[in-house]
Amino acid sequence: MDSAAIDEFEASRGRLASLAYRLLGSAADAEDAVQDTFLRWQAADREHIEVPEAWLTKVATHLCLDRLRSAQARHERAAGAWLPEPLLEGDPMLGPAETFEQRESVTLAVLTLMERLSPVERAAYVLREAFSYTHAEIAGILDITESASQQHVHRARRRVAAERRGGGEVDPASARRIVEEFLVAATSGRTERLVAMLTADATAVSDGAGLARRLLQYDTRERIASYVRAGFKPTPAKRRLAGGSVALYIAPVNGSPAVIGVVDGRVVGAVVFEVGDGKIASLRGIAAANRLARLDEAWRQHEPEAPVISAW
Repeated sequence: MDSAAIDEFEASRGRLASLAYRLLGSAADAEDAVQDTFLRWQAADREHIEVPEAWLTKVATHLCLDRLRSAQARHERAAGAWLPEPLLEGDPMLGPAETFEQRESVTLAVLTLMERLSPVERAAYVLREAFSYTHAEIAGILDITESASQQHVHRARRRVAAERRGGGEVDPASARRIVEEFLVAATSGRTERLVAMLTADATAVSDGAGLARRLLQYDTRERIASYVRAGFKPTPAKRRLAGGSVALYIAPVNGSPAVIGVVDGRVVGAVVFEVGDGKIASLRGIAAANRLARLDEAWRQHEPEAPVISAW
């Protein structure tokens, strides 16, 4: 393959990776889908491809749909042990962020909600909301009618809006202050304060540091407060599991404030918060090493602010 064809693909790589990440919720799977797209591009009769960007988008989208429909993916996600892979702010895979819809489409909250959509609904929603494709373009990418594209996007929007917690966009500085206050309450044992800082319908999910077969889920303020209090209470056993004393930072992850636990420069856990109406609407605790690989890599190249708690 000549250098011009390689350059043409590389010009689309970032956009394809961002698309694949939104469709799959996994950076590793997104990278695999992009590499498979490159192999298809390499083998294609490129002289007959009129619009390379459209061709690449269609191939990448269908490769992602194949992954979402695979028996293995259905089993893993239905088994209740799946969470989206968190990405640190600035990661190019987060993609376009000029509009509220683009920023919202990559939050862990919406990536999780999109699991409840069919693969085609998910693809139509992402192509429309995050990449502003017209319904005619989406129809061509997904091999459906323009009317079907409109219906898929409408249903997806309705389902996401109906189950979305936290409401509209929140000022990042305000959201950070709320999380800082929540962290102080959690580490000081003020359970009643934690309850007061949660919305009435708040939820919490944890992967149990990768040790649990299923996700741990909490759906009342009292249970969430107990889980948070226990989780943020330092013990010798937790320090041994983490590999040392943990420093706790607050940094944006997928557009939301997150508490990130770091030991000797290595990310060992992250709790990502969704804030709405001045309170915590949801939180997701992720500590399984395979879900933190890309976040850890980005953190090592990151210059963070001072930790909120330097030795937990």
